[in-house]
Amino acid sequence: MQQLPVTELRALCAGQPVQLLDVRDAWEVAVASLEISGAKALHIPMNEVPARLAELDAAQPIVCLCHHGMRSLQVVAFLSQRGYGSVYNLAGGIDAWSLEVDATVPRY
Repeated sequence: MQQLPVTELRALCAGQPVQLLDVRDAWEVAVASLEISGAKALHIPMNEVPARLAELDAAQPIVCLCHHGMRSLQVVAFLSQRGYGSVYNLAGGIDAWSLEVDATVPRY
């Protein structure tokens, strides 16, 4: 499993097109979300990922995120088992992003 520190997300997105897959529930995304230049933001709740795989581009890196990184870690494992090659878990999730990178993103 590839863990991506929050401090490295912008650099990854600057070098190539990246899919930022937010697997949190809709209410969580409404409270706090990420917009990163160079990343295509996708919101697919964790329980909907298996039915919505067609929305993901297997040719581009996918960075999965959730609140603290546990749900997204499970999605990374799921996608890896299905042959997605460049899949990363955003270590610590959006909470770590808020603490280490951008304090304007609300914590909840």
